[in-house]
Amino acid sequence: MVKIIFLHPDLGVGGAERLVLDAGLAFKSKGHDVIYYTNHHDPSHCFAETRNGTFPVNVVGDWIPRSIFGRFKAACAYARMVFAAIYLAWYVIPAEEPTLIFCDLISLCIPFLKLARGPHRIVFYCHHPDKLLSAEGGFLKKLYRAPLNWLEELTTARADKVLVNSKYTARVYKDAFQKIKDIPDICYPSINTEFFKSAVPKALKDILPIGADKFVFLSINRYEKKKNLKLALLALEQLKNMVDETEWERVHLIMAGGFDPINLENMEHFIELTDLTAELDLEEKVTLMKSPRDLEKVSLLYNCKALIYTPSNEHFGIVPLEAMYYSKPVIAVNSGGPTETVVNEVTGFLCEPTSESFAKAMFTLMTDPELCRKLGEAGRKRFDTKFSFEAFTNQIEGILTRERQVISEARAIEYEKKNK
Repeated sequence: MVKIIFLHPDLGVGGAERLVLDAGLAFKSKGHDVIYYTNHHDPSHCFAETRNGTFPVNVVGDWIPRSIFGRFKAACAYARMVFAAIYLAWYVIPAEEPTLIFCDLISLCIPFLKLARGPHRIVFYCHHPDKLLSAEGGFLKKLYRAPLNWLEELTTARADKVLVNSKYTARVYKDAFQKIKDIPDICYPSINTEFFKSAVPKALKDILPIGADKFVFLSINRYEKKKNLKLALLALEQLKNMVDETEWERVHLIMAGGFDPINLENMEHFIELTDLTAELDLEEKVTLMKSPRDLEKVSLLYNCKALIYTPSNEHFGIVPLEAMYYSKPVIAVNSGGPTETVVNEVTGFLCEPTSESFAKAMFTLMTDPELCRKLGEAGRKRFDTKFSFEAFTNQIEGILTRERQVISEARAIEYEKKNK
């Protein structure tokens, strides 16, 4: 058994949070001791595993502000993680017990975790370089970001092992951090299939007042502008002009996504989507849901006919896997991680990020039920073959085994030096 400590900025309901929790479940299934530390954890806005006792969760540094007058969010996030890392190094990481520290998103914590005594190894999971996530700005913004970007590359290189979530992210990582010569390992995320197997989905009418005869398109994503959720609404408007009145009567779009009431962008973008729905005269055809609970999310996936996934250059994208598990075809943008999970015209459609392209794929699925079924079945087979939780568990345990071997070799060398 190995002690495994996860350090994550905010244990909310995003894809990064799902990844670190699934990694924890994988380690726990192999008998390891898993514990989480975070800067923020809201029991009303989190995955079930962090509130039902599956994992102990400790909050450190939440008193440090998330921004200063709405600005300097990155600097504040870095400060919060550095504080947590120093706390772990001084008070938590055991001096004698072999420990694996798994951190992600913010690499600046790594040198401070290195201050801890004892045999430990640090694995950094790079979902996407932070320097590339920052919006463009003027001279002052570039001046502000320059030291943060430099520190990100410098500190990422200090990790004992770097993992990335896709071949796409590996390419981006190598382009962004050209001074780092080590090649990251690709570790595809998966989903907690034990929960999906045990969950008994509710009928759609028990969640939303939608008839069982509807052809439901489902979009699941956080309410953030970068997710390009407007594309789903614009595609639905295009679809209206492609089908007859009877077929249009059957169509319904459900947009469900993570909504954090303390996140200003979530609030503003939800209002934007609501206004656009009214502007396009689609209010009777669209339902917007805020932060569906786990069972509601499973029920939506089970009862929908197809998934619409709108982000461009998505780092990986866990939701397409969830849809594929339930044998649903996926319509996604032909870029980023979805190009590694969705096979065009085999498990779904990879489209240009235009309303016309998405509407054409939606029309094809609506008007050809047999094709819709075949694509969904092929998606489930692809999930079982390449993205199952068993495959993820074996991969993550293999990484741990290699890191544990390095610790053992280091201790043997140290022992020999002391006894010379």
